[in-house]
Parts: sequence; structure tokens; C-alpha cells
Amino acid sequence: MTAAKSGKFIIGGDLPVHRMGYGAMQLTGSGVWGPPRDEDNARAVLRRAVELGVNFIDTADVYGPDDNERIIREALHPYPPDLVIGTKAGLVRAGPATRESPGISMNGSGSHIRKAVEGGLRKLGLDCIGLFQLHRVDPAVPLEETMGVFRALRDEGKIRHIGLSEVGIEEIKRARAVVEIATVQNVYNVFTRIHDDVLAYCELNGIAFIPFWPLRSGNLIKSEAMTAIAKQTGAAPAQVALAWLLKKSPVIVLIPGTSSRQHLEQNVAACDIELSERNMQLLDGLGRKAAK
Repeated sequence: MTAAKSGKFIIGGDLPVHRMGYGAMQLTGSGVWGPPRDEDNARAVLRRAVELGVNFIDTADVYGPDDNERIIREALHPYPPDLVIGTKAGLVRAGPATRESPGISMNGSGSHIRKAVEGGLRKLGLDCIGLFQLHRVDPAVPLEETMGVFRALRDEGKIRHIGLSEVGIEEIKRARAVVEIATVQNVYNVFTRIHDDVLAYCELNGIAFIPFWPLRSGNLIKSEAMTAIAKQTGAAPAQVALAWLLKKSPVIVLIPGTSSRQHLEQNVAACDIELSERNMQLLDGLGRKAAK
């Protein structure tokens, strides 16, 4: 059971990562606000992820805010030479997320992006951020202007590769007209297939596609087909959902998040699951039915 069994994807053509990564967002307080209740456990989860072969960790400046990046450094610095940390900027958190309000706003201004990069370098203890992603496109700031700042930061050696989050194909094309785009991070799972076209575009252009909420599949995780496949493979339904994503496309890089070492190990063990073509068809069908 190691993340290496997921295979590799080379981000930006020169940054190899195992396709089973780890999303650190859950290592925060309630509503993604403040530090986690048990920081020792959070650090232990991160260390266990690396022990299991995970070498790609996803975070963001608004996770906490700031606490998530700090805890990653405390847990893992000095970093293994092959570890890639992807962080993000472009959102501002004003308070904890609730059902009534996400507690965030967008800011794609150059001053905000630069401040986030400098903060990320300091909090993570890095000389250069391996992957820096625009968390959301700010409708008040032209995307080309924001990408120009990302390009300048790359040219200054403060970031290595650039990614986008929650974007459509036209936005990716606009960004690529300014600077190379290495990754796209959109919501995608067995249930939610609204970005099938973006995934296909990423495949054609060698861009890593990083699904967030890879396990948010609603009641489909308990569906008859999912239950049958889980029983056949001897796996938990959540593991089947992750295995489906790994087999769905070679450009998919997973970042399932958890604050539990047990769940972390279960997620990584999904790399061992072999799904037949028939199983893939059945799982594909769940998404198509859900879209109707």
C-alpha cells in the first residue's frame, strides 16, 4: 500500500508526482477557520502521508487562514527532495464557512497575489513554490492581468508552475495566452461530471486535472452498483470512487483530504484496486444518470 502504485504525472513537464496526493484543507478548525483542534494529530497525518509515499500536498492561504501552511512546515520541514507543495491565492476569508455564507470573497489583484506568494514562501519555508494556483477567477479583475502577475512571479523565481481552479475551457485558453498553465483544479467525482469537457481539454494539452471533492458523491456512494462493485473488489465504496478517478484519465491527480490517519491509509490503499471495464462503465453510468 503506497501512493507510488497510483502511477506518476509530471506537472509542467519537469515536476513528477504520484497521482495519489493529499489535500490538507481538513487540517483546520471548523468551517476552515483557525487551527485544527488537535495540531499534533494534524502533523502526524501529514507525516504518515509522506511515509505512505505521497509526494504532492495541496493547500491554500485561506485554509485557516495561514494555519494550514504553517502546520505543513512544522510537520515536514526540511522537506523530502521529491515533495511538491501546491498552494493557492485569490480568495480572502473573513470568517468560518457556514451553510448561510462561505465566509470568503475573491481578490485577483496583483498586490493581493504578491502578498500571498510572499506569505506562502515564509510560512512554508520555501525558496520557490512548486505549484501556485489561482483559487478563483475574480470577475472584478481581468484574468489576463492576474495571469501577468503570476508570470512575473514565475520569472522572478518565486513560483515554478502555475495552476487554475474552478475554470472552464475559455478561461484556461485566456490564461494560457499569457502564461503556461500546468494544472486545473475543478470539482469532479463519480457523481459530478460538469467538467468532463475540461478534463478532455486537459488530456489533449498535457495539463494535470486535480479533482476537488473527489469523494462528495452524495447517495450514489450507496447506490446498488457502487455497493456491488465494492463487495466484488473487497473495497469500501469511497475507495472504489477514488479508483474510478485514477482509471478515468492518466492526467488526473488526486488530493483526497482527511484528518484521520486511518482514512488516509484507506485512501492510499485505493491505488491497489483494479476495476474492470464493466465496472468502469457502471460507474460512468451513475454520473450520466445523475446529470439528467
